[in-house]
Amino acid sequence: MVGLQPPEVPPTTVVKFLGAGAAACFADLLTFPLDTAKVRLQIQGENPGAQSVQYRGVLGTILTMVRTEGPRSPYSGLVAGLHRQMSFASIRIGLYDSVKQFYTPKGADHSSVAIRILAGCTTGAMAVTCAQPTDVVKVRFQAMIRLGTGGERKYKGTMDAYRTIAREEGIGGLWKGTWPNITRNAIVNCAEMVTYDIIKEKLLDSRLFTDNFPCHFVSAFGAGFCATVVASPVDVVKTRYMNAPPGRYRSPLHCMLKMVAQEGPTAFYKGFMPSFLRLGAWNVMMFVTYEQLKRVLMKVQVLRESPF
Repeated sequence: MVGLQPPEVPPTTVVKFLGAGAAACFADLLTFPLDTAKVRLQIQGENPGAQSVQYRGVLGTILTMVRTEGPRSPYSGLVAGLHRQMSFASIRIGLYDSVKQFYTPKGADHSSVAIRILAGCTTGAMAVTCAQPTDVVKVRFQAMIRLGTGGERKYKGTMDAYRTIAREEGIGGLWKGTWPNITRNAIVNCAEMVTYDIIKEKLLDSRLFTDNFPCHFVSAFGAGFCATVVASPVDVVKTRYMNAPPGRYRSPLHCMLKMVAQEGPTAFYKGFMPSFLRLGAWNVMMFVTYEQLKRVLMKVQVLRESPF
């Protein structure tokens, strides 16, 4: 690598893996209240009559939570969320390029759209398989309503939540909703990674942008919008099924059919606006940070290997 400037050095798989996890955690720290608002809106109406608090809109949901549950409530489940991103994003984003190259035939100049979709599905499924327990705990915390400062909580903390779920529902309880989550994240990963990959490639080929912040911003925003549109129905079913007590739903399909029967097809897009705000903002922050982290980490690696 002698003579190459840091931005010209192709990032290694390890750099991508670590950079994706760190960038995703940073994006989560800034957008987590939007994700919590999305979860609350998605489960609203699931158990009519049992919920005393009603949420309206993204800002209204967050303000209602702060008023009734305290200022820390929008960040309920953050620790599990960071656990999730370090294992989940590192795999689905950090390994995407490596898997894409693995599927691309030798000698091909570019990867086809089908190859990119296959790579997105593969890394998305791998990530869910590894990180599902962290997602279950995150959703449980986000959906848990605590009225007043002295309200009781089912879980004392993140590690207690892992233990309690495993004890009360079995080890399988930590992998509850794996199949709808694999479906959801295969769709999201394809929409995010493939859209970002293609938009960025087209912008660079057009020479309207260089490989810098504006290019990353436009590509990430488009990826976030596409991901929200195609994944929202599966995301709502996943959230409902993972948060439900044992016995409420026989399967994700039963959950979906019950939603349609009780609330109509519009229930699939409950929480769409916070989903879009969260995914759009999350994608912009994550991809911009990820691109910069890759350069910084490769610069550090080059300097360490330099004899001077």
